[in-house]
Amino acid sequence: MPTQPSPPLATIAAALRHERQRVGLSLTELARRAGIAKSTLSQLESGVGNPSVETLWALGAALDVPFSRLVEPPTSGVRVIRAGDGPQIRSEHADFTGTLLTAGTAHARRDVYLIELEPDGVRTAEPHTPRSVEHIVVGSGRLRCGPEHEQVELGPGDYATFPGDAPHRYQALEPGTFAVLIMEHP
Repeated sequence: MPTQPSPPLATIAAALRHERQRVGLSLTELARRAGIAKSTLSQLESGVGNPSVETLWALGAALDVPFSRLVEPPTSGVRVIRAGDGPQIRSEHADFTGTLLTAGTAHARRDVYLIELEPDGVRTAEPHTPRSVEHIVVGSGRLRCGPEHEQVELGPGDYATFPGDAPHRYQALEPGTFAVLIMEHP
């Protein structure tokens, strides 16, 4: 008997399958649109593999759904996420981990993440859906972020907002940097 994938892999597998079928795409077509191998997509829908933030963002963009739709398990009622828990997804290009804390509803498409970064790389994000907006508050450390040509430096308690529908970056300037990131999608 095959083993069951553990969350968030089980959540990602079910969400990918559901969203792909909802829009009527084959594995081949979704893989092509996302720029990933069909075998990678097949593995993810089977609940195996280790998807990066970049892979999941590409799949979300190809399915026209926010990243959160692919990683957040269904919930109801009161929900608590203890520090260190929650669906954590790592970047393959930087020491960057995003933990989805909550996703928006169909009427309020916003996602809340806790992001943790270390100063040994830059997390470059591709444009999200048109008219997306990002809000960020630094909790600890120092962070450089924003659109590629309009970066700002932030420290503890600092807030910034910028368009999420243009290429943008996050770079820790001190060890142990973390921030709360809120993404709004139209």
